[in-house]
Amino acid sequence: MHIETLKVFCDLVDLESFSLAAERNFITQSAVSQQIRALEDKFQRRLLERVRGRREVKLTPAGEVFYRESKNVLESYDQLQESLRGIVGKIGGTVKVATVYSVGLHELPEKVREFMTKFPAAKIDLEYSRTTRVVRDVLNGNVELGVIAFPEPRRGLTIADMPNNRLVLIASPDHKFASRKKVRAKDLDGEDFVLFERDIPTRKATDRILKENRVEVKKVAEFDNIETIKRAVEVGFGLAIVPQPSVSDDAHSGRLAVIELAEKFWVRPVGVVFRSDRKLSLAARKFVELLQSPLESQ
Repeated sequence: MHIETLKVFCDLVDLESFSLAAERNFITQSAVSQQIRALEDKFQRRLLERVRGRREVKLTPAGEVFYRESKNVLESYDQLQESLRGIVGKIGGTVKVATVYSVGLHELPEKVREFMTKFPAAKIDLEYSRTTRVVRDVLNGNVELGVIAFPEPRRGLTIADMPNNRLVLIASPDHKFASRKKVRAKDLDGEDFVLFERDIPTRKATDRILKENRVEVKKVAEFDNIETIKRAVEVGFGLAIVPQPSVSDDAHSGRLAVIELAEKFWVRPVGVVFRSDRKLSLAARKFVELLQSPLESQ
């Protein structure tokens, strides 16, 4: 039995998909099935429940034990590799990172490039997801680091603060606010707005600030993706409040008008989260240090 087989099994359980487990391990779906059968034959236990005509991933009681202990083996193996690299002072290995789209698309690329330049033997494996999934993946051990906005204290998680983002107002170039340098919260009363969906932390913070300032806006649309929000604003659906780094290119190109929000409270905290009970790999620690340093453009 190879360590890679344990990884395939754990990836299958984590991703709940034969195709995704195959893709992550650069093998075919058939190979995934063959490796699961080989494990069951070796240990003479059924590890997954099978439903005729469907490929659901459901663990048997034996499978739950096998999954838990396999995770421990994989963690120990990673620590072994890390210790051996540390002997020669080499920073390598893969750091699995999950992040939300607004941070991952507009803030992390520059940091990843800088990290890869400094540590060419290391690799950043970046995944995009919603905040709730990012936190769950960190707690489950599917990823080593999570990068999210408005990180909240939670048992079992450590938060490393990154530089805050300013929130800004965006409008189409022909909107009445487009020529203004600053807008106050009270100026937004009654305006049409394109919003993040309700469970997204930036939306929750925006709703709270508007409510505290007795401002009511007209919801025109809700989206979970910042790129969709920007395009909706660009074609005139309404205004939106978004993190400044996500619209720098749009402001320079003239696709969007970016207006400063005057009050000091329009801020979006960003942070890295990781499990408190696990020691970060050396590569992960170096990446966290890099993420905590300001972007050169800020």
